[in-house]
Amino acid sequence: MEYTQLGRTGLKVSRLVLGTMNFGPQTDEADSHTIMDAALGAGVNFFDTANAYGWGANKGRTEEIIGSWFAKGGDRRDKTVLATKVYANMSLDDGPAYPNHDKLSAVNIRRSVEASLKRLGTDRIDLYQFHHVDRDTPWDEIWQAIDVLVQQGKVLYAGSSNHAGWHLAQANETARRRGSYGLVSEQCLYNLAERRAEMEVVPAAQAYGLGIIPWSPLHGGLLGGALRK
Repeated sequence: MEYTQLGRTGLKVSRLVLGTMNFGPQTDEADSHTIMDAALGAGVNFFDTANAYGWGANKGRTEEIIGSWFAKGGDRRDKTVLATKVYANMSLDDGPAYPNHDKLSAVNIRRSVEASLKRLGTDRIDLYQFHHVDRDTPWDEIWQAIDVLVQQGKVLYAGSSNHAGWHLAQANETARRRGSYGLVSEQCLYNLAERRAEMEVVPAAQAYGLGIIPWSPLHGGLLGGALRK
């Protein structure tokens, strides 16, 4: 397995990341544990999830499955760089979010971190990612919330997902003014069929020292021969 540092940080992560979005909805707990054991055994130390994975009435289920895997011991947690996300409406019926129960207000970030920590059965989130852009919450407020969580040891690094290049610049320029560490990664749609990230997102990430974590590297299976099958 090849390892690299995540962006400008000293954190070493495997170049292959285990995505867990289907744990729960399509892959049961036992098989999910088997997959995570195989990944860790192959040297994959970087696992990615989100608070909303599990979907619908099962939102949060994926984090619970990862938590039960950590609970099996064997230094699983200490060997894993754990990334999860915040933003989603966590209402189980997918109805309108109760006020302040979604997006990136300081209130919801604090609530969501505590809920994810409980489901994951851990005391820290290594990489806490903003799942989408929140146009209603200023970056000063977001960084104030993250700085508190970093000081508490509940979050170590912050990253983004599905952000435009100018969002990365805005986020890190605000962090710079505050003396905050800022974003260290961007998780974006990026593969051989979908390369628009190369226009602005990748250059912005390079300029600010962010690691790029591509999602859907096989473009929903298209690049893996799904149509042929």
